[in-house]
Amino acid sequence: MPLGRVAQPGPLIVHVVRQFYPNRGGLEDVVMNLGMALIARGYRVRVVTLDRLFGAPDTVLPARETVNGIEVVRIPWKGSSRYPLAPAVFRYLGDADLVHVHAIDFFFDALALGWLLHRKPMVATTHGGFFHTNKHALIKKIWFRTLTRLSALSYTRIIGCSRSDTAAFSAIAAGRTILIENGADTAKFYEAASRQPVKRIVTIGRFSVNKRIDRLLDALQALVVRDGEWHLEIVGVPGDLSVADVEALIAARGLQAHVSIACNLENDAIARLLGTCSLFASASEYEGFGLVAVEAMSAGLKPVLHVNDAYRLLGERHGGLMLADFERADRAADTLEAAYRGLCDGGEAQRATLIAEASDYAWSRVADRYVAVYADVMGPALAGLSGLEGKSQ
Repeated sequence: MPLGRVAQPGPLIVHVVRQFYPNRGGLEDVVMNLGMALIARGYRVRVVTLDRLFGAPDTVLPARETVNGIEVVRIPWKGSSRYPLAPAVFRYLGDADLVHVHAIDFFFDALALGWLLHRKPMVATTHGGFFHTNKHALIKKIWFRTLTRLSALSYTRIIGCSRSDTAAFSAIAAGRTILIENGADTAKFYEAASRQPVKRIVTIGRFSVNKRIDRLLDALQALVVRDGEWHLEIVGVPGDLSVADVEALIAARGLQAHVSIACNLENDAIARLLGTCSLFASASEYEGFGLVAVEAMSAGLKPVLHVNDAYRLLGERHGGLMLADFERADRAADTLEAAYRGLCDGGEAQRATLIAEASDYAWSRVADRYVAVYADVMGPALAGLSGLEGKSQ
């Protein structure tokens, strides 16, 4: 702020997202890190979210809380976790300067169709849309081309967090869809991985069907047959799979001695666990961007990733990543073994390269691009605050 200028409260950005802290996952991390970056730039930030976590639906969370300087408002909801109904969201938009909706769900549709009730400028980030699995594919396509297309008309900008998302939404919001790939918190796990190659793999993420933990376990089973030293750490939070579901998958393959589950860990505990591992693996069928793979890179873990669209793009950019076909357990096991051998031959150099390349995704850079979008949408009043000319990229 220039000397002599009177400090004024910054613009209020209201982020609307179905799940937030204390839940942990890629979507939640994006909103948290963007919110903190905005506060550091002089904004006020409110997150409106649901008052129960999908993984613990019987526990009602506090209605209001402040987390890392972010005002968190939690509202009741009904219906399915896939499309939770929460009309109380309209109560918390009155003082907003801009509303930023995350993901394509009830909030995306309701705030668009109810725009006359709040009349706030709005942007939305796609976070993969709702194409994480092929289930109900025809219905999803029809919904996307009709209701989602109609809802998108109310948003000044649709922000795709991956090239595939940007291409899909450009088809229904041409001229208003832009690409801003997700940032990653490259500090929380920085250099945390084991400095010596070990036959220990870690996977991190919500316990969801689309993450295909079953296929990752199939690959581990093939590895264990070859070498009993292999071990897998499954780190995350319950989603549409519970801990019991994951335990059942492990038991069905007789892998109890070779797999550990770590649920609801804080970041410092995850970092310590990463210190026992050399490889990161994901058999996920769908990713909006591949955020957790970038975080794994920042730790110095060598990622072995299923060949979905997002991971393929990451693999094209970063030669240290290895792509595997987790639909075929033996072939995935071959790739994991090759990744380990590569670390044995030149692990320190690979580790340094992965860590350095992860820095390209630091939130400081990504937040500046979001601020530019906000300035475009809200007008020149933000120019002094953002230090940007309001030209989104």
